[in-house]
Amino acid sequence: MSGETILVVEDNDLLREGISEMLTIEGFHVVRACNGADAVESLRHTTPDLILSDVMMPEMDGFDLYTSVRSQSHLVSVPFIFLTARTDPADYFKSRMLGADDYLAKPVTRDELVTSIRSRLGRYSQVKLAQIQQAYQASLTMLADAIESRGPTQYGHIERLTEIALIIGQYLRLNNRALNQLRFGAILHDIGKLNIAEEILFKAGPLTEEEWTEIKRHPVAGAEMVRGIAYFADVAPIIRHHHERWDGQGYPDGLAGLEIPIGARVLAVVDSFDAMVSDRSYAPARTHTQAYEEILRLSGQKYDPKVIEALEKAWMDGKIQHAYAPDSLLGE
Repeated sequence: MSGETILVVEDNDLLREGISEMLTIEGFHVVRACNGADAVESLRHTTPDLILSDVMMPEMDGFDLYTSVRSQSHLVSVPFIFLTARTDPADYFKSRMLGADDYLAKPVTRDELVTSIRSRLGRYSQVKLAQIQQAYQASLTMLADAIESRGPTQYGHIERLTEIALIIGQYLRLNNRALNQLRFGAILHDIGKLNIAEEILFKAGPLTEEEWTEIKRHPVAGAEMVRGIAYFADVAPIIRHHHERWDGQGYPDGLAGLEIPIGARVLAVVDSFDAMVSDRSYAPARTHTQAYEEILRLSGQKYDPKVIEALEKAWMDGKIQHAYAPDSLLGE
């Protein structure tokens, strides 16, 4: 971890320059300020990755600087560390009450200071990544819902699909990375349908051979759409293969058994279940119990038996039914 910008706020010239030189050697980019007011001016032009500030300074002390920083939306999550010669417990308590990330007493060793800074930057990076992920998910869910809204799909399909897929993934004890891939695979699984004409995609009558061939292209198209995005590279195989079958009779590649990515095997079950309980142009909705029994019947043929076992456990625990409870009555 290097190259992050640290704003060092210290009224003692020698100490400010010493800390700045030390952090520069560690690979950080350092911006200097001699007091709180000077720091506020610097923040008009620079958004640092972390602020290291003394407490007692002329014109504006560290506490007032902290309050000013946290009042600005783009700085609200920037880590803030107090570094001060004062050891008054009241100051320490005040810094904690304000919400400062750390409070270091001078003299501080180089290792202690650098360790604290790297620790706070690491946590900050995790928070930023989580925020980016949440923004991605919200935006992509809106896109996926827009795709579904082109036709008569039951409202909330993407949200239900994602929720149930993650429930089954948890029963399968998938790790966090696999669950994250499954989450975005569920959201984006039908993105390739953007390339299919509506008169084909939502045709009420039987499809011609050419139309069916066009429909079956959407997993490949969807995978290609996201493959070039580094963040979603691992999701592409889930999108491509969510219409494969356990017995090898699916599409687009005719994969069978464990050749099919686990995320795609989960989505095959969840997507089929939600399709069965939704009104479609080619079939009326089934009850949730009817759909569940049909899915079980096809275990080992169309669906992975291990995924079906996870579905059964989730069903017995009421998790699947709960996903539908706000939208419809569950019937026999």
